[in-house]
Amino acid sequence: MPRARFLGKAVFRMLTLLAAVSVLSFILLTLSPVDPMTAYIGSDSTLSQEAREEIAEHWGLNDAPVKRFTAWAGNFLRGDWGSSITYKKPVRDVILERFQYSIALIFLAWALSGVLGYALGMASAAKRGTLIDKAVKTCCLAMQSAPTFWVGLLVLSLFAVKLGWFPIGLAAPMGKTAAEVDVADRIYHMALPALTLSVLGTGKITLYTRQKFIEIQSSNFILYARARGESAWEILLRHGIRNTLLPAVTLQFASFSELFGGIALAETVFSYPGLGSAVTAAGLNADVPLLLGIAVCSALFVFAGNLMANVLYIALDPRIGEDVRHEM
Repeated sequence: MPRARFLGKAVFRMLTLLAAVSVLSFILLTLSPVDPMTAYIGSDSTLSQEAREEIAEHWGLNDAPVKRFTAWAGNFLRGDWGSSITYKKPVRDVILERFQYSIALIFLAWALSGVLGYALGMASAAKRGTLIDKAVKTCCLAMQSAPTFWVGLLVLSLFAVKLGWFPIGLAAPMGKTAAEVDVADRIYHMALPALTLSVLGTGKITLYTRQKFIEIQSSNFILYARARGESAWEILLRHGIRNTLLPAVTLQFASFSELFGGIALAETVFSYPGLGSAVTAAGLNADVPLLLGIAVCSALFVFAGNLMANVLYIALDPRIGEDVRHEM
């Protein structure tokens, strides 16, 4: 019963979130200054008024906003996500095609920022007050305040243009068919976009882990451990990792939303064919069906990340699991 209640509450929160995201996204798109008709046919188009009316009728542009949203919501619940004005394909096909690229990029950047941020945070706290600690803090503060597109341009200019170590963009080498592209080619082309995205989460997880370990080092049980003769390495392994890993994991799973927020700029800089570049193209063309579909899928993905964080929190700390069961 407690598990069923937990699952039921999670499903209810998810449905509420998706409904709210859909309504708010549609309202914002309706208020957008971009005219869908102008974006579709071009500002210098010579189409007749009759042709314009036929296009508007086909895409439902002449209907009232409420009617357009209810029609979209009804079709969406039946599995029809509409057609993309930008790509001239069903929205579901566009999302599925580009999601496989974005999900690989996000998980690579997510894992890189988590491992690197946690290691740097523990090392900085262990060397508190030294030159290493000051250098790590300075770099993290700089990364936290740096815009994603600016970091992407710097990374692209250094590693792709000047040094020539990595390709300038795309998700696969030019001239190769899909069957000829292997995993090494995919990772090679994802390296720079993943490095750019990882900057978003590395600074935060580093500073948070550093502060948490410093607080633990000042606690009474650490003083007792030192009095027993435990070395700094033993304190790090027995007490530091155990007490800092749980909040670090939670913070890392919560960073999914930030990765989704930065993926559009990162993919645009590197011409990476994922959801981020599709969002940019759809926004410029006022592609409402595609933007709504991506917004719903993004909200679902972020919710799944937060739910996984809560589940892991309970699994890693039995005390929290007992509290949750008592509340249920």
